[in-house]
Amino acid sequence: MTSLSRRLVQAARRMTFDQVPPEVLAKVKTGLLDFLSCAFEARELPWGCQAIRMVSRGAGGPATVIGTPFRAATSEAAFANATLGHGLVREDMHAGAVSHLGVVLFPTLLALAQQNKATGRDFIVGAVCGYEIGAAVGRALMDQEIISHFRPTGITGPLGGAIAGSRLLDLGEDASVSALGLAANTTAGLNEWPYCGGDEMFFHPGFAARSAVTAVELAELGAFASEGALDGRAGLFAGLNRAERISAVTPFSGKPLEILSVYYKPAPACNYAQTACQAALALAPQVESATVAAIAVKASAAAVGYPGCDFVGPFDRVLQAKMSIQYCVAATLARGIIEEANYRLLSDPEIVRLAGLTRLETDDAFTAAYPGAQGAEVIVTLRDGRSLRRRMDDVVPAAPGEIRARFRSAAGPAADRIEETIGRLEELDDVGTLAALLST
Repeated sequence: MTSLSRRLVQAARRMTFDQVPPEVLAKVKTGLLDFLSCAFEARELPWGCQAIRMVSRGAGGPATVIGTPFRAATSEAAFANATLGHGLVREDMHAGAVSHLGVVLFPTLLALAQQNKATGRDFIVGAVCGYEIGAAVGRALMDQEIISHFRPTGITGPLGGAIAGSRLLDLGEDASVSALGLAANTTAGLNEWPYCGGDEMFFHPGFAARSAVTAVELAELGAFASEGALDGRAGLFAGLNRAERISAVTPFSGKPLEILSVYYKPAPACNYAQTACQAALALAPQVESATVAAIAVKASAAAVGYPGCDFVGPFDRVLQAKMSIQYCVAATLARGIIEEANYRLLSDPEIVRLAGLTRLETDDAFTAAYPGAQGAEVIVTLRDGRSLRRRMDDVVPAAPGEIRARFRSAAGPAADRIEETIGRLEELDDVGTLAALLST
């Protein structure tokens, strides 16, 4: 019987650029701009600085570290760039896989493209295949029990990255199977960090991208990995006690490609806080925060149950605030805006007060609709007894125009040239020329 790894590789190898619909091509370009906007903007944040300093200590290499003058080995540049892309917690989201795949795939592809000449079409197909495989595995694996212990991107990211990199380099079938098997051995990422606001979350995509690059490069050099690394008796699915779900991994199954299910966050915070933030923003003009007596937030069971999302403080670290639905709603109501600056006000008395007044409730309708839709309702009770409420059936993603504006703001003088190059990505003979533009 053909292994899951080989079936996934065979499915990805059948994908060609001619099969990429126009809307998927546009989505790859938008996703790349979104990733880059986050990476440029996160250069000055502590975890971004730490990743940059770490990889800049090495002996150099062919791959650009975004927004810096440094070059590094492919795996190290991928690590730094993925960490930067995740630094705002405003990355792309695939709800069905509970994963942020773009912050792994794009750093992997950019780094490998500077080590090995690849066309824009190779890059696009690699990205599409990486999203497809990572999302298909994530849809099958991720449930409340698994995500309460493991970071989904730490599992899906190396797998999607290995497939993307294998396609970019046009590895043969056997080598690609080994790359996927090696990547499966690196899947990790624990979800203990939300309880104390630990920084490891920022580095999970970095670990995943580094592992993906390493797996691809080892496979290219002839390293052989077990074909049952995913579905064998001691493979990934068995190790997570989900062997019965192997048959649920069905990429390229005739449905819309998985990248089309990706959305881009409007708020620099946890996925599960997005819709609640938007509902709070709609209410903010009607609310004088000092008059608020209580706040209720209704959301899906997935949102209420995700580690760190149901937390009223104290807020000692940025990630505690970015994960807490209570904090996100409180800051939005208090300031009347959704922006990164909201998460630098951890001791603001009014935000802290409002967060303490906020309670989360599970809503059956939102739970039934998830992950196809991510609804939330915010109900604000005022001291005079009046209640104001806003219910939204789904998040409103950041639109392409908003993403381009965020990119231009973050990238500075180089923005026009980078955006123009991405606009004709499918025409590039060497994607390395794009990656080179990302340095300063």
